[in-house]
Amino acid sequence: MGAQNPSFKRKVSSKSVRGAKLSQVRGFKISPNMSVSELVSNYSLLGFQASHLSQAAAVVERMQKEEATVFLSFTSNMVSSGLREIIAQLCEQKLVDCIITSTGAIEEDAMKCVSPFSLGKFEVDDAELKKNGMNRIGNIFVKDEQYVKFEAFHIKFMEEMHRKHNGKMAMHEYVHELGLQLSDKNSFLYWCSRNNIPVFVPGPMDGAMGDHFYFFNKLHYKEPFVIDAAEEVRKFYDLMLGAEKTGAIILGGGIAKHHLIGAAILRNGLDFAVYLSTGSEGDGSLSGARPREAVSWNKLKEEKNSAFVEGDATLTFPLLASVMCRK
Repeated sequence: MGAQNPSFKRKVSSKSVRGAKLSQVRGFKISPNMSVSELVSNYSLLGFQASHLSQAAAVVERMQKEEATVFLSFTSNMVSSGLREIIAQLCEQKLVDCIITSTGAIEEDAMKCVSPFSLGKFEVDDAELKKNGMNRIGNIFVKDEQYVKFEAFHIKFMEEMHRKHNGKMAMHEYVHELGLQLSDKNSFLYWCSRNNIPVFVPGPMDGAMGDHFYFFNKLHYKEPFVIDAAEEVRKFYDLMLGAEKTGAIILGGGIAKHHLIGAAILRNGLDFAVYLSTGSEGDGSLSGARPREAVSWNKLKEEKNSAFVEGDATLTFPLLASVMCRK
């Protein structure tokens, strides 16, 4: 019966795909002695997102081989998770040259230096969680008192910086000084400050730190604390324009991603880019935009030097970071 179905008797009218040299989809032999780098390389022929992850690893390897300046961009939820410690290791080993992130990442990195966050469940009763004085980030729980302790620490730090810098600083300078106050070697800020890796925060007033600046300046209205956004941009753009080659590793999207790839327009686009995201491009959002869209904006020179891996970064980034650390 199937042989009579017209669908099985289609005439081949083009060989543009059939005639191309296509790789065979297949699995691989699992070995107990296989390195992570070998594992990810073997993902190339598995298909679906595994093949994309292998492609991302190849792009990162090219970044390193060609000694590109590596820009790492991530949203604050990456620091809420255990990726914080993995990012810290990359900074310790100087495998990234610059970080662009959001205020929440700064806050939570400092908060975790005092006490850890807790692993809970996505399905928890949020009203009950609220009664317990806890806040939820997916299946990660944070106690109210952790924010209270951070506020006390941060206000004291603000007062010190206000005196030391006459009430005016660029945010990357502020974050550098903050990192020097930390003693936890699992902190990415700890290593960035000690290895002179600049951390740029394009939305410095978004988050608890913004609240703190508000209340601080209410008390110091005659001599307010000013965050110099123009100096922040100058420093970041100088770094972008001064690099011989540029590579971006972008976890998630948001303002951090846009600040990074937007600055790349000034140099006619990034040389390399890897996106790890769960965002959808169907709604036209930046977070879901694929590298090919960046080519149209001159944010990326060529799509062939990029990769997009659709998936939770807590699954994909540890594998990619392991490839970066293979040496």
